Amino acid sequence: MSDLPLADIQGFILRTYAMPILRVLALKVTQPEAARQFLGTLVGCGNDRHPQIAIATATGWTVKPQYCLNIGLTYTGLAALGLPPSSLTSFPEEFAAGAAARAERVGDTGSSSPAHWKDPFACPDLHILLFLFAETEDALEQASSQLQAMYARDGALSLLSTQEARSLPGNVAHFGYRDGFAQPTIEGGLPALMPDVLPKAAAGEFLLGHPSQYKDFNYPVPVPEALGRNGSFLAFRILAQDCHGFEQFLTEAEHRTGLDRELVAAKLCGRWRNGTPLSLSPDSQDELIPLEKRNSFDYVPSDSVPDAFDDSRGYRCPLGSHIRRMNPRSSIVAGNGGLKHRITRRGLPYGPPYDPANPGDGIERGLLGLFIGVSLKDQFEFLMSTWANDGNFAPGLHDTRDPIIGNNGSDASSDSTFLIPIEGQKLPIELIGLSRFVACRGAAYCFLPAVAAIRYISALPTVSFKSDILDNISRQGSA
Repeated sequence: MSDLPLADIQGFILRTYAMPILRVLALKVTQPEAARQFLGTLVGCGNDRHPQIAIATATGWTVKPQYCLNIGLTYTGLAALGLPPSSLTSFPEEFAAGAAARAERVGDTGSSSPAHWKDPFACPDLHILLFLFAETEDALEQASSQLQAMYARDGALSLLSTQEARSLPGNVAHFGYRDGFAQPTIEGGLPALMPDVLPKAAAGEFLLGHPSQYKDFNYPVPVPEALGRNGSFLAFRILAQDCHGFEQFLTEAEHRTGLDRELVAAKLCGRWRNGTPLSLSPDSQDELIPLEKRNSFDYVPSDSVPDAFDDSRGYRCPLGSHIRRMNPRSSIVAGNGGLKHRITRRGLPYGPPYDPANPGDGIERGLLGLFIGVSLKDQFEFLMSTWANDGNFAPGLHDTRDPIIGNNGSDASSDSTFLIPIEGQKLPIELIGLSRFVACRGAAYCFLPAVAAIRYISALPTVSFKSDILDNISRQGSA
């Protein structure tokens, strides 16, 4: 039995909904009191016939719902809703600064900088993100219509933008890799959808107010406790993918090295495109390894996987490959080991499947990514800055970056290369000329309040003063 209050926790922190449709609504608070009332209706304060976040909490399902609704609040959104300064100043500095101000830290420079983001993601007027996952288009439209009527009532909120995502055939991402294998299993939470052989993550790595992954340290809870406890943080990102550039690179790498292009693709990612990890099948896309076993591996022998192949030199899975950088497992890497900075990943692709016969169709395609953890700085930002974009991630990588999501190409300060160690050879194969295959087109840092916290916010009294914090943020945004 779990000791976590699952009915109080937004569901996508602890579970994968496995729904094929996602709509993200970006909203601005225009009438604070009415906006707080709107939040109350989402957690049963009033007419519970409307869409409810309670349907999408972490409790178990007897029947899978047709949709799941979750909510994220930006720092400016909390201020616009009327939280007092004593609460606002208790939030972490990286969340208060926001994604646009922290862009350079995570590699969002050049073509990925906030100057190129979609509206309204570099704007302080972005206050609330609603994440509506659905099983069918009909369920999506029905819930969307109800939500629109609710947030527009009494001029509570105005819609700034809508982002759409849909799963692709075969559950692949746009570069052709089957996705969704590696998610941490959280202590006291729900069973993992995909079996995970790694140690369970401490609840306080993903939920405020619980023991963290570090001995004798818990992450501070925003005050009052009714606001912060059982909440978390989310980095929402719109990630455009250069499918044609990626496929061209594979072809060119094949010609330069003599390696099969699909092996090159596997080395860059750490998995074959069907999801089979190189750690289990270094020479071929072994279809005999069942899906439920494709997350059952480690890079070095460990207590959890004592019979793991010792790939500490990266002969099977290169040290700099994408999945090894983002989830080093038991490897010894920067940041006190590979199990101290885990995140939960949600999201779906946007745009139609890439057609190699029509590479110049001008259609943007990519991923709406949701990256969840109790600390934006120690989890999401650490992964992007130290592991994705720093060659000091592990010994021997030199000044290289994540080959798929890294800040490669013209935006980078040095040559963009990728190293493939070969057993028996003194020097690795060096792939040169990586470009920026994934570019950020918008981002937001959100607080994910618990159900009790949403009720707390909805019951805040109307105040006669305007928050100095909100005034300062507005001035900074217009500067």
